[in-house]
Amino acid sequence: MISKTSLIEALCAAKGMRMTEQRRVIARVLAEAEDHPDVEELYRRASKVDEHISISTVYRTVKLFEDAGIIERHDFRDGRSRYEQRTETHHDHLINLRTGDVIEFQSDEIELIQREIARKLGYRLVDHRLELYCLPLDDNTSDPSRTGS
Repeated sequence: MISKTSLIEALCAAKGMRMTEQRRVIARVLAEAEDHPDVEELYRRASKVDEHISISTVYRTVKLFEDAGIIERHDFRDGRSRYEQRTETHHDHLINLRTGDVIEFQSDEIELIQREIARKLGYRLVDHRLELYCLPLDDNTSDPSRTGS
């Protein structure tokens, strides 16, 4: 079994991608991330490992990895693209609108309902993303996604 840290590098190699040392650093930073960092955060983390990495190198590398299907880009309504390593197991996201925290979860019930809805409408589900935007139950303020409230 390939460790999580080397999985991105292994996928790059399998796709015939040339791996420079800076790409390796960025791949490892992405693989080790337990959150969903944006490019600026990836740059901060990678530059701690290699001070010669530029933000433009991080942007190019992230685009290369995304185009190759190695990482996924998410837009969690915070105005920045955030990234995570593509995994074999599907998961969905719950986003706390107050804190920006992103919680990954899996639900067999939700997966079944989505397939059943597609089937009832005459389709076979081949892919999907589910993002739940939420406020804590004890949050008494109004919904920040509404305007004019």
